[in-house]
Amino acid sequence: MRRGLLAAGLAPVLPLLLAGCGLKPASAFLPHIEPGSIRPVPDLKDATIRVTSKEFTEQIILGKIAVLALTAAGANAVDHTNVQGSVTARKSITSGDNDLAWEYTGTGWITYLGQENPIPDPQKQFEAVRDLDMKRNHVAWLAPPAPLNNTYAMAVTTANQKRFGLTDLSDMAKVPTGQRTYCVDPEFFARNDGLRGMLQAYGLSYGSSVPAGNVRQMSSGVVYSATSSGKCTFGEVFTTDGRIQALHLHVLGDSKHFFPNYNPAITVRETVLRAHPELTGLFAKISPRLTTGVMRNLNSKVDVNGDDPVLVARDWMREQGLIK
Repeated sequence: MRRGLLAAGLAPVLPLLLAGCGLKPASAFLPHIEPGSIRPVPDLKDATIRVTSKEFTEQIILGKIAVLALTAAGANAVDHTNVQGSVTARKSITSGDNDLAWEYTGTGWITYLGQENPIPDPQKQFEAVRDLDMKRNHVAWLAPPAPLNNTYAMAVTTANQKRFGLTDLSDMAKVPTGQRTYCVDPEFFARNDGLRGMLQAYGLSYGSSVPAGNVRQMSSGVVYSATSSGKCTFGEVFTTDGRIQALHLHVLGDSKHFFPNYNPAITVRETVLRAHPELTGLFAKISPRLTTGVMRNLNSKVDVNGDDPVLVARDWMREQGLIK
């Protein structure tokens, strides 16, 4: 899922959290590091590997993690992170302008490979996108994918969670019709795998059990603040967004697996992987550690605290003992 750096409309809600700590743009600055559990790999010594990422917070952090990991392993990691748009970043891989990037299984399957039906099981989804992308585009997906899932979700306040007993999307029906209100952005309102499809999957219907007047469309950033302030009972969020924890929101489960899986994995050009098969083992040390909770916390350090993405990446890797 695509997320931006502090979407417009957040400032009125988090003035104390954001005061005096403006966000810093991602750059090619690389702090000094030493190898930790990631040791120099002889076959990667001085190998030039170009790393790219999209421009939103999570992608920049992941991109910096890749750059730092490659550097610790002895490679010459070229930092091309912070590219505008999924299509641009992806094209730089398939055209050979870049070599490696974190990509999401749902994005690969639906956006790049043109498949309409996501696969509910995360591992099967990964295997399907891995096999088809290699066959069509000679792009390898390295196993294992990270367990974090940056997908759509509905969030509620602690008060509403307790008041209505909300833990899963199936609990939406517990809320009286008049209070069954939703704050969503226009894209989520319009897309097939958005509001209407979600309601239908959980036995509700837009226009009847969810009256049209109960749905309020607004920019994505405003959704978080509106939900937190009680303007809507349910707010559309992305599961790894740092504002969830900053605003003390609770994400509802998706027991019917309606929303696609967006698990990130390292994607790398086939020719590069053939030349450097050690990349699989290198990133296998990192991916399993990247859970939804971990990523939400890392995103919060940038989007809420205003920290530099590369320093956030470095500090987390140090905490994990991956580097020093």
